[in-house]
Amino acid sequence: MRRLMLAAALLASPAVAALAPGAKAPDFTTRGAIGGKVFTVNLAQQLKRGPVVLYFFPAAFTSGCNAEARAFAAKVDEFKAAGATVIGMSADPIEPLVKFSATECAGKFAVASAGPAVVKGYDVAYPKPIQGRTVTSRTSYVIGRDGRIAFVHDAMSPAQHVDLTLAAVKKLR
Repeated sequence: MRRLMLAAALLASPAVAALAPGAKAPDFTTRGAIGGKVFTVNLAQQLKRGPVVLYFFPAAFTSGCNAEARAFAAKVDEFKAAGATVIGMSADPIEPLVKFSATECAGKFAVASAGPAVVKGYDVAYPKPIQGRTVTSRTSYVIGRDGRIAFVHDAMSPAQHVDLTLAAVKKLR
């Protein structure tokens, strides 16, 4: 019930500001998980492989976030074919993200815990805590190899994030 109320509150609220295209993406190092295994995620290291799709989501195991993770997992091979790495980020601690990475992300891409510095640096802090929880806005960034923001989609509905970020990645080629 709490998750349902959290999801309803998030979808009813407006999106917040985001970094603009052309801005330098803040580097970070944090803990992430893929397929239930914890590892260190560093943006600069990921960018050496190619563009990065960094998508922030409010909270693991809520209906919209589950749907978005499944949608990214379904198209992750297309992102890889375009040379991009997908990383999901939320303000959740690493513990629930370990399970989320294995179930909702199907082990196909990493999810990572965005601490306060990352949330602030990417301007994705939701305006107020929801049910006492810090959450992020639903903001997707495409970051080019040069470390600059190439594309931003900032909307609380998860509907367009996957398709729009994939199209933006393909334009980078």
